[in-house]
Amino acid sequence: QAQLVESGGGLVQPGDSLRLSCAASERIFSTHIRAWFRQAPGKEREPVGVISWSAGNTYYADSVKGRFTIFRDIPKNTVYLQMENLKPEDTATYYCAAGRWATWKPEQYDYWGQGTQVTVSS
Repeated sequence: QAQLVESGGGLVQPGDSLRLSCAASERIFSTHIRAWFRQAPGKEREPVGVISWSAGNTYYADSVKGRFTIFRDIPKNTVYLQMENLKPEDTATYYCAAGRWATWKPEQYDYWGQGTQVTVSS
């Protein structure tokens, strides 16, 4: 069973930084697209950003552009979400996903992690 496991969430103050990790089991082929989504209570799951595994091309949602960075470590089969200058509105459960196409539509991803909570509060 292919798996994605996120880690790195926590409680931080506005303006702080945080790095999330998403490790994939070997059964997720390295050519998959990896993505980060987030979901706040009472809201729909929204895209944060996408990275193409082979080329490392990245795309970001406007709400996080310039503050968040996605990168991958190929030997570790892990993708990261580096978050800077965090704001209270970034509070959400963050999920990583793997799929075949770079899309903002969560239903088109094949694999999901269990999520990790990020809370930004003073």
